[in-house]
Amino acid sequence: MDSNPHEHPELPDDDVWRSGPTYLASNKPLARLVARPVREFLRIEAAGSILLLLAATAALIWANSPWASSYDSFWHTEVAIDLGSFRLEETLQHWVNDALMVIFFFVVGLEIKYEIVSGDLRDPKTAALPIVAAIGGMLVPAGIYLLIAGSGEASAGWGIPMATDIAFAVGVLGLLGRRIPSAARLFLLTLAIVDDIGAIIVIAVFYTEDLHLEWLGLAVLLLAVMIALRVLRVWSLWVYAVLGFLTWFAMLESGVHATLAGVAIGLITPAVPLLREDVARGYAQRALNDRHLDSEELSRLRFLLGESVPVVERLQTALHPLSSYVVLPIFALANAGVPLGGGALGDAMTSAVGLGIAAGLVVGKPLGIVVACFIAIRLGLGRLPDRTTWPMVAGLGSVAGIGFTVSIFIAGLSFPGSEVLTGEAKVGILVASLVAAVVGTVVLLAAAREQDPEPEPAEEAAVPSGSPGAGGS
Repeated sequence: MDSNPHEHPELPDDDVWRSGPTYLASNKPLARLVARPVREFLRIEAAGSILLLLAATAALIWANSPWASSYDSFWHTEVAIDLGSFRLEETLQHWVNDALMVIFFFVVGLEIKYEIVSGDLRDPKTAALPIVAAIGGMLVPAGIYLLIAGSGEASAGWGIPMATDIAFAVGVLGLLGRRIPSAARLFLLTLAIVDDIGAIIVIAVFYTEDLHLEWLGLAVLLLAVMIALRVLRVWSLWVYAVLGFLTWFAMLESGVHATLAGVAIGLITPAVPLLREDVARGYAQRALNDRHLDSEELSRLRFLLGESVPVVERLQTALHPLSSYVVLPIFALANAGVPLGGGALGDAMTSAVGLGIAAGLVVGKPLGIVVACFIAIRLGLGRLPDRTTWPMVAGLGSVAGIGFTVSIFIAGLSFPGSEVLTGEAKVGILVASLVAAVVGTVVLLAAAREQDPEPEPAEEAAVPSGSPGAGGS
């Protein structure tokens, strides 16, 4: 990267600053060699996937090293919150899965809301094919898993191979760049979002035990209060943050998985701006031309300009880095550490759980997606995306077989009383996701050779701009 800050158009020239440029824009060695390269890396859509992969690898190395016992002891450390007579105690791993992952599912809820209101799920014709493909890509893997696992204890994991990891799937397409048409990338992104909706429904309906209706009723009431405050145009994020925390706690106590509180709050987040953009711009221009810019006026300008952008978009932009670069890597580090020695890998991949997951993700996902697309097109419900061939659809289906994050999450819910089955499931997920990524990449590269690269600017993001937080989950 060139070190001259004058060549960065988003940064003011040196003579504009009162006392020289900011540290990031300076010519200091750490700024040139570390800070700016890291910033550019984090702007790449595949960066989150790379960090997620590194965290999973670190967990596997740790769990299979001479210090393996410290992995279990660390993540099973009890952490408690004491407030007077109130006490909430969970293991560190449960805090990650039940609390930290709320941020991830909240971002998923925001993305779904955006797509429904302003994105591709708003247009039935555009959304029809990926919706049908997502349904096929969930039903066929679940069916294959049940055929292999049978009706015993292992059958509880049927929801595991239904999931698609948006971060990894989009990251793979990001690495392939312009070889994959924008329409095909948009198809996979929409499919993955619909897949997330399916996973959320599965978790809520089929992986809820010991339901406490009084707590669930309180959670619903708190959500209703948030909706009422929206109608009354109460726009303070702090009010909603407090209500959101209370909703999460009520959901935790209800028996419904607490992370679904994040999804629910994301879905009721406003997707329409409070103020029209032209009004906000006009006010800002008048204020800058006619008034001295003091702290009070600056605060007012920030509010007006901010409220001309929907809260959904602002929160996605703010939380996407936190979800991709912090929450998901910590989740992977806490959950991907499974022992592979002593024949554990072979045992897992020959067990009903491991084989069912591997077959579901590697075979069932692309098969279900391709067959569902074929049926939908024959019925006139949609058509293939522009410049997208059937081999490319098969490659996209294989990439959708990267289950990882949500699959591991569901695995933890499927076998709560069996560490053996949970371990087998995690091994199956890791192996299947790796195979699906390799197969999908090879098939997509082969399909892309049959056509010229898409004529688009080289600097265009790997994910279409339809969703500001695309790939955040």
